[in-house]
Amino acid sequence: MPTVHDPKALTSAGEEILTGLIGSGIRASSSPALHMEEARSLGLRLRYTIFDLDEQPKGVAALDDLLATAELAGYAGLNITHPCKQLVIKLLHELSEDARALGAVNTIVFSKGRRIGHNTDWWGFAEGFRRGLPGASVTQVTQLGAGGAGSAVAYAMLQMGAQQLQVFDLDQARAEQMIGVLSTQFGSAKIRVGINLAEAMHASAGVINATPVGMLKYPGLPLPVSLLNPSKWVAEIVYFPLETALLREARAIGCPTVDGGGMVVFQAAEAFRLFTGIKPDALRMLARFRNGVAR
Repeated sequence: MPTVHDPKALTSAGEEILTGLIGSGIRASSSPALHMEEARSLGLRLRYTIFDLDEQPKGVAALDDLLATAELAGYAGLNITHPCKQLVIKLLHELSEDARALGAVNTIVFSKGRRIGHNTDWWGFAEGFRRGLPGASVTQVTQLGAGGAGSAVAYAMLQMGAQQLQVFDLDQARAEQMIGVLSTQFGSAKIRVGINLAEAMHASAGVINATPVGMLKYPGLPLPVSLLNPSKWVAEIVYFPLETALLREARAIGCPTVDGGGMVVFQAAEAFRLFTGIKPDALRMLARFRNGVAR
């Protein structure tokens, strides 16, 4: 029998691959369907289990126990989401370069007795952006939101060549902290806290909404529609609903847009590869996701 913590060995031997997601309020997550349906298409046996911290008596404090239990049970790995992307780091043995640069982990691989943390969020956004807005200028960009997702989005933009990224957040201290981390890698000239949104939008090729505004729980617009015009692209990370109020208004004006579906699917596709050692068909995963959201 293969070593239980070796995903490639499990895959080649036809054993069931155990994976899952830890976070709060995640029962409605699309991750189980994304991973298990793609596994079936590839002829793999994969189980993806939800561990909702809201259902744990210890709440977030159960994170350590859940990791230990999953590792002992032979899980190939776990996805990690809010509010544990930073908290989980102290429980890991090793971080990938991207996870270390971002200070956040959304994917853990159990390998030979070690817990290795990765971040696939930034790749998910970058891949979704490249496919959704091919050829779009990223020289000057305005970003709204500096939370966990905002860090991944900013990292993606800088990796894609942004020369000036202005970040706005209601919590300026949070924005300054995020920018301080990324400045050490990309330089302080490329990323800074935004001061005047109207001026930033005037100079930018496009805007990214990396805030929760637009979700069903947080309806509304993250910026005035008057700051948009057809020459500016609009990117969204919210994916439920897939068409937010921001995207609806931007499309009515004639702005090129990209929704949040790509980010959630492509981050999942990369996590799937890390769990199994097999590259999934990300476009097939995206098509299934969009069909599921549309129903």
